[in-house]
Amino acid sequence: MIVHCAIYRDGRPVATPAGPAGSLAAARKAGRGGFVWIGLFEPTAEELDQVSDEFGLHPLAVEDAVGAHQRPKVEVYQDSLFVALKTLGYHPGGHAVTSGEVMLFVGEDFVMTVRHGADTPLGDLRAELEEQPEVLKYGPSAVLHSVCDAVVDGYVDVVVGLQADLDELEADVFAPGRVGRDIASRIYGYKRQLVTVRRATGPLVEPMMRLDRGGVPYVRAEAQPYLRDVSDHLARANDQVEGMDRLLSDILAANLAQVSVQQNNDMRKISAWAALAAVPTMIAGVYGMNFEHMPELHQAWGYPAAVSLMVVVCVLLHRVFKRHDWL
Repeated sequence: MIVHCAIYRDGRPVATPAGPAGSLAAARKAGRGGFVWIGLFEPTAEELDQVSDEFGLHPLAVEDAVGAHQRPKVEVYQDSLFVALKTLGYHPGGHAVTSGEVMLFVGEDFVMTVRHGADTPLGDLRAELEEQPEVLKYGPSAVLHSVCDAVVDGYVDVVVGLQADLDELEADVFAPGRVGRDIASRIYGYKRQLVTVRRATGPLVEPMMRLDRGGVPYVRAEAQPYLRDVSDHLARANDQVEGMDRLLSDILAANLAQVSVQQNNDMRKISAWAALAAVPTMIAGVYGMNFEHMPELHQAWGYPAAVSLMVVVCVLLHRVFKRHDWL
């Protein structure tokens, strides 16, 4: 659906059309510096078709905007620039990362934002920009920079939250007595969250570098330094995600090593107790055989001697195992 539609001149709103029809012509009539900003939320193909002809949107870009689930990218068409971004949201209570999408159509005198999903940081962006006419006077390029900046700032917030979770996870892995199946499942769940973040940050690095280098149609030269700053923040966030992914792999390897060591310790203890049980079993088995001629079989002290031998051997074995940390 259409969330908002407004016409701006010199960074200030001058009209709010009821719909996109005729808004581009009205923006051009507003004079130099006038442009129209249309915002849509999860539009249908019919809704986008209503404005695609008037704004000269390419059919392939319109198809991408309707279908969503696009890889972050920048594509230049004859009458517009198409930018696809993935947005991220972090929910500390559930320790989960969710994603959405924002697509932008940028032209000489129009900008159209298409949002998919709940985690899109554009709810208050338009109101903030309207309070900064000195920024909004640069037209669609200012909106493009502000949207990219808001999306990347969202990445930074997600990375900060995940770093705190990773520190907690690392402490739990190396805490005494915490080796278990729940740790491995938490590591796997955290790995899936990092995959979601990497799908957003990694593919966007090259498109953002393309925007800040200049030479892209419909992006004013004044916006390049600000886009370069956004690209720098994105690269930093992407590097942090890569570092957390490597650290998580090391934590997983350490956890598996701990599990293996714990299993070896358990096997040693089981073997030690089995050895302690085997000695009296062997002696009792020997004296339980039905032979008439056996040493001390008919002596009065034969039974106490056999039991004493079992006790002495078991005590000696227990001390040996204790000394070698098998028990």
